[in-house]
Amino acid sequence: MRISCGRGWAIVAVAALMVTQGMATEAPGAQTGDAYGWLEQIDSPRSLAWVQKQNERTAQHLTQDPLYADLYRDALAALNSPARLPEVDQRGNYVYNFWQDAAHPRGIYRRATLDAFRQPEPRWETVLDIDALAKSEGKPWALGGVVWLPPENERCLIALSPGGGDAAEWREFDAGTCAFVTDGFRLPVAKSRVNWRDRDALYVATDFGAGSLSASGYPLIVKLWRRGTPLSQAATVHKGAATSLSATARRLSTPAGDIDVVAEQLTFWTTKHWQLIGGQLVPLALPATADVVDGYHGALVVVLKEDWTVAGVTHRSGSVVLVAPAAVRGGDGRVEDIVAPSEQEVVKGVAVTPQQVWVTMLDNVRGRLYRFTRGSTEWTREAIPFPDNGALKVTSTDDTTGDAWVVYESFLTPPTLYYVGHQASQPVKVKAEAPTFDASGFEVQQHWTQSADGTRIPYFVVGKKGFARDGKNPVWMFSYGGFEIALTPSYSGSYEALHGAYGKMWLERGGVFVLANIRGGGEFGPTWHRAAMKENHYKAFEDFEAVARAIEATKITSPAHLGIEGRSNGGLLVSATMLRHPELYGAVVCGNPLVDMRRYQKLLAGASWMGEYGDPDVPAEWAYISKYSPYENVRPGMKLPPIMFYTSTRDDRVHPGHARKMAAKMEAMGYAVEYYENTEGGHHGSVTHEQLATRLARTYTFLWEHVK
Repeated sequence: MRISCGRGWAIVAVAALMVTQGMATEAPGAQTGDAYGWLEQIDSPRSLAWVQKQNERTAQHLTQDPLYADLYRDALAALNSPARLPEVDQRGNYVYNFWQDAAHPRGIYRRATLDAFRQPEPRWETVLDIDALAKSEGKPWALGGVVWLPPENERCLIALSPGGGDAAEWREFDAGTCAFVTDGFRLPVAKSRVNWRDRDALYVATDFGAGSLSASGYPLIVKLWRRGTPLSQAATVHKGAATSLSATARRLSTPAGDIDVVAEQLTFWTTKHWQLIGGQLVPLALPATADVVDGYHGALVVVLKEDWTVAGVTHRSGSVVLVAPAAVRGGDGRVEDIVAPSEQEVVKGVAVTPQQVWVTMLDNVRGRLYRFTRGSTEWTREAIPFPDNGALKVTSTDDTTGDAWVVYESFLTPPTLYYVGHQASQPVKVKAEAPTFDASGFEVQQHWTQSADGTRIPYFVVGKKGFARDGKNPVWMFSYGGFEIALTPSYSGSYEALHGAYGKMWLERGGVFVLANIRGGGEFGPTWHRAAMKENHYKAFEDFEAVARAIEATKITSPAHLGIEGRSNGGLLVSATMLRHPELYGAVVCGNPLVDMRRYQKLLAGASWMGEYGDPDVPAEWAYISKYSPYENVRPGMKLPPIMFYTSTRDDRVHPGHARKMAAKMEAMGYAVEYYENTEGGHHGSVTHEQLATRLARTYTFLWEHVK
């Protein structure tokens, strides 16, 4: 869900901010007649006994299938392959990378010099060994994030999450000595949001005690914490309203001066901004839906989510604009377009350097990269050529040179790393991940179909060249449809970093993969997202169903051979459409899902998503939510396909009670249900590759059993 980033600024996804790990925010079973409310008690002996029983039953069934061992082997080989592409973050003369393999299941944070990294076999230096740390401290640590202090990049803050959840302990780390700083900044486990102001001060938003958290558990109070002083003496910078979602502060460093910005999120999609000047908060009259991405030569780089008219000029929704702070403080200053979207091309990501602004865009869901350079009166746009029909991501930039590291991948092309100089017209290929499967026998096609209201919906089909259109192909169809998240061509098929495992586990065994780019996502910008919000969320279901009908009509498959999967909001998608039209599907995989939409706003971070779905406690909004809420709409006697749920005990974002209760309710009604709950892993579902391989092997075994 929404993640904002910039130089020196790391923010946990808004959807992730909940301080009390493993607890519901309302008494379980408070909903009248909820016979399974006790499963919301995450760590109660009764709940854990139920989980253990379900895990054992599912394991006994799926792992005894001879196919399971082969699938697990294939998954683990792909995930642990030494030839994987390391995702790098350049910091000065070093590139840093987090790496997991068989010898380091929890991972190592490591680095190599730029010169060494460009060699075929780089010489890596271990900076922090998470396995060794976990063993020495007796805690199941997982790396939760790293926030660097620019421009020297000698110090950073490292987040350590117990069990892989969103709650993390933050510790200051010295990159020179590769050790935690004695008496350095340190925060206990919580959903803290921390950003450097300078070497000796942090902006901190965390749990400061009574009254410091919003109704959904987000930190509302931002303080300035100076080195050498206790956190209790930190000066309050801003306190958000109790009705708001969260608050944070950060420093945007630019050659023309630093800009300190305070943001209070009113809802998931609206934010109020201030500039901190001389200790005083000065309001910035930005649109409530605008995202402040970074700073550029004393100005703000802002992404618009709605049209904005300033001084008689309208800047279109989806544009990236440069805003002089004075222009939104009531004084004189310019607002100018850097890039505006077209009908088929929309902004996907923005990376700012002092030399230029790098913008990745989607052209009918295919990645494009542009360099935008500011002249005396306007911005110059230059296309950087990459292969077509793939996805692009700027993973790191160098503020000294303006150069960028860019990863390209597609459904059949492994992730490939390119280096783009700030004045270069061609990208330079540096490294490529070794293929997990032989892609030469497969092809990718993009098709379009029409949804119930006439909207054209694109989808990708990946399968063997010339595969028979006889309606018998086993199909795995994946989608999401929410929170403006775009699904793009990926070597993993879905949005997880699976390193081509699906090629061995699905494609090479005769399966076909379908990716549905439905509304609610960000494939065509803010308008595509807004089309499926709140009372219109059902349109995401209609789009998904339209794709399912299209691949049946073209005889790519038929309902008996169609397996569908979605995670998180996608779990809501597949469970809701399963109940709406069970005749369309042969099997359903529902991961870390929202399903009890009557109580979702009362469980962990759920209240933060009311801007997306609506408030079930408001009768007019419950009227439309109630029509699709899976937990409320499942009934005995429906002809439902078999379903597999998976989640994590330590998911402190989407409460595991959703999956638990739905599985228990459906099982009691006599439906075919499989259930798998990993004991750690947070919302991502796993900490180690072995855990992820287990989930993948069980998922694909389940699919092959039911749709082959």
